[in-house]
Amino acid sequence: MVSTLDDAKRNAIGVKLADAKLLQQLLIENEERFLRESTDNEISNRIRDFLEDDRKNLGIIETVIVQYGVQQEPGQIVREMVDQIRQLMQGSELSFFEKVAQHELLKHKQVMSGLLVHKAAQKVGADVLAAIGPLNTVNFENRAHQEQLKGILEILGVRELTGQDADQGIWGRVQDAIAAFSGAVGSAVTQGSDKQDMNIQDVIRMDHNKVNILFTELQQSNDPHKIQEYFGQIYKDLTAHAEAEEEVLYPRVRSFYGEGDTQELYDEQAEMKRLLDQIKAISPSAPEFKDRVRQLADIVMDHVRQEESTLFAAIRNNLSSEQTEQWATEFKAAKSKIQQRLGGQATGAGV
Repeated sequence: MVSTLDDAKRNAIGVKLADAKLLQQLLIENEERFLRESTDNEISNRIRDFLEDDRKNLGIIETVIVQYGVQQEPGQIVREMVDQIRQLMQGSELSFFEKVAQHELLKHKQVMSGLLVHKAAQKVGADVLAAIGPLNTVNFENRAHQEQLKGILEILGVRELTGQDADQGIWGRVQDAIAAFSGAVGSAVTQGSDKQDMNIQDVIRMDHNKVNILFTELQQSNDPHKIQEYFGQIYKDLTAHAEAEEEVLYPRVRSFYGEGDTQELYDEQAEMKRLLDQIKAISPSAPEFKDRVRQLADIVMDHVRQEESTLFAAIRNNLSSEQTEQWATEFKAAKSKIQQRLGGQATGAGV
């Protein structure tokens, strides 16, 4: 596959997402440690809420990485920083106030990284913006956490300096600050605690949305290099999606979705894979290239309509919420492994 400028941009965003996952894991470790060290009920309750949100948000970040489809390792500087902070948090050099202050800085870094990825996605492509969309929830909650951490730091700092409690009214000011940036009264943490994990239908629907955007971007482009880039991502996304469905989903739905309907899904994906390999051998500047891609898109969209109507209905009618969420977790894990394997393969058209 020809390496283009946008390939470099997409890889750079992939590194930022890997950085965010590593930082999120550190945030969770810190909050688990803070709960063991805190002796204040109010502070402990808020940290417990942070921890619940951050565990869910780690799942969101992992989902975004799989949806994005570009597997990267965290940057060296971020890895070194995480190792240093982890050592400080485990040691006795810092007071509890100083540890929480470091944690608030990490939250700020997560917020800025999330905003940076969002702004970069706007420049790279609509498919990237669709893939990273769920990060908006993570960014919002991290900002809410920051405001509450400022309140915790005020309480801890005054106690450390004077041995006395701070003036009342801290949490009222915190709530006002959250309402000011969110445009809604109430804690984002409280809102976030009601979030449900993504189910298998949510995850598959996100895949469908992204590949539809990629087809549109490809058809609208007249640049052979851009067309090659879009097809390379379509190839990897559809291949990973199809293989993960055939590993995790289709064998399990056969019993209640029906032998014939399930086999139809397998057959449609077999035809899709055959077309993908045929298009892969055609130059993106060839006149027939877009026609073949359009034929592929028609097959994929028919497949999508069947899954999102009858298959999703069968899943809703036969599985509990917990089961559909577990299937989503297993689907993402399978897809991630497939993406890692495909990462080393040349998938561009005309290869």
